[in-house]
Amino acid sequence: MNTPINSVSISFAALVLLMTISITSFSQESRFSLSLNSLTTNFNYGSMNKALQPYKKDFKGLQIGASYQAEISPLFSVVPELYFALKGGKLKENNPLTINPSTVRLYTVELPVLARIHLHHFYVNAGPYAAYTLGGRLKIAGSEEIPASSNRISFGTSSGDFKRWDLGFQAGAGYSFRIKRTQLLLDARYGYGLVNISQDIKRYNRMLNISLVVSKKPKKNQTEKRG
Repeated sequence: MNTPINSVSISFAALVLLMTISITSFSQESRFSLSLNSLTTNFNYGSMNKALQPYKKDFKGLQIGASYQAEISPLFSVVPELYFALKGGKLKENNPLTINPSTVRLYTVELPVLARIHLHHFYVNAGPYAAYTLGGRLKIAGSEEIPASSNRISFGTSSGDFKRWDLGFQAGAGYSFRIKRTQLLLDARYGYGLVNISQDIKRYNRMLNISLVVSKKPKKNQTEKRG
């Protein structure tokens, strides 16, 4: 008859064996990836501007870029990414800031660096990001009382100006499909901006991204193939 200690030992041994098989069968490799996908973003206006929160709407943007999954161990990799992103936020009509519906568009270059943990085809990842805003526009819809306008946003320290730099944190999970040498990643990611990106009122970037990423393993050289 097995004692409780023996039962625990057997269960632990089975778990170790399962993990060993998983690592052997699904060990990760260093890969380059390309992505082109839509992006959903908005602004969090902070506790000082709670009156704006009921009027905010999501902004549908775009993201295009590349990443490199650098294998550290079969279960762990580091993933630096570099991409161009069209981000922003919207306010509905009768909002306290612009009265008429308005849209802020931001053109940014972003660099996340993620720590990724793998388990079979699944993975979770998280890490910091830095972003630099190249430019942007503020568009305000027109009405009988107020004409429509579309102006480039300015960067500086005056009221109404924006800040170019943003820092924050990204976290998410994904699932990988392998087709010969090609790997498809279905990645879901949430981004949380930590920097107020404007001078007059508080604006913090928020992002939700569900993307399909195509990656390939670097080709082996001829010597490796013959060996």
